[in-house]
Amino acid sequence: MLRLLYFIYNLYLFIFRPVTIGVRVILAKEGRVLLVRHTYRDGWHLPGGGIQRRETVETAARREVREEAGAEVGKVQLVGVYSNLEGYASGHNILFASEDFEIVGKPDREIAEARFFSRDELPADMFAGHRRKAEEYLDGKIPSNTGVW
Repeated sequence: MLRLLYFIYNLYLFIFRPVTIGVRVILAKEGRVLLVRHTYRDGWHLPGGGIQRRETVETAARREVREEAGAEVGKVQLVGVYSNLEGYASGHNILFASEDFEIVGKPDREIAEARFFSRDELPADMFAGHRRKAEEYLDGKIPSNTGVW
């Protein structure tokens, strides 16, 4: 069912070509990042998703991490804003990072699996943009202690 809805969403993108804004979060501890695999699309991704109406970007990031990873986040850091203009997409993601979180629950039903990976273990079928940012973070190219909210 979720795969069908994802297909319909992609058809919607093709027809209407909307501008979308979402959030992603690098959750990192002990040299590893948490990635999620959805039930309706292939590959591994940083947890995140769309911003709901009348929701701040930080609130959206915290909600998405709770839903997709079962995590409660303390301090978060704004990393940057990135665009995906491939195909019919006009998507923009606000990327956060946090090492201050705790897994307190389970992911919701849209997540097939959530798992931590070291840099050397990052899956081959990881979304390319998410891989770049995860590698930069694990390599120390994204500071982990500045811009904290």
